[in-house]
Amino acid sequence: MFEFRFESGSGVPPYLQLVRQVEHAVRLGELKRGDRLPTVKEVARQLVINPNTVQKAYRELDHRGIVRGRPGMGTFVARDDPAGVSPERQAQLRAGFERWINEARGSGLTVADVEALVSSVLLRIGKRSGKENE
Repeated sequence: MFEFRFESGSGVPPYLQLVRQVEHAVRLGELKRGDRLPTVKEVARQLVINPNTVQKAYRELDHRGIVRGRPGMGTFVARDDPAGVSPERQAQLRAGFERWINEARGSGLTVADVEALVSSVLLRIGKRSGKENE
């Protein structure tokens, strides 16, 4: 079963951390259509957070069409990979990205340097395409 993580010092609201984790898991194929998410009570107990926070995350995921609640049954993933990229192709892309990161780190860049570089490129690409939030 899918397990959530919570980073209290991240500055990201707890409900949004949960939303992003599910979105990423769906994108990476770790969660597939029909997979059941842990109950609100299970997540709240595991992460020691307010159940209303978990409920807010699940409502946001439902609003985005990523999950659907079934009364008395639970919350289930409603769609497969939104990017439409096969798991095999994702694995190829991930391997290439890992090679690039290793090369950057071998050149002396820190993890923070690599994060800043990737973020700046993503921001520039997003601005060019007019899709900053995708």
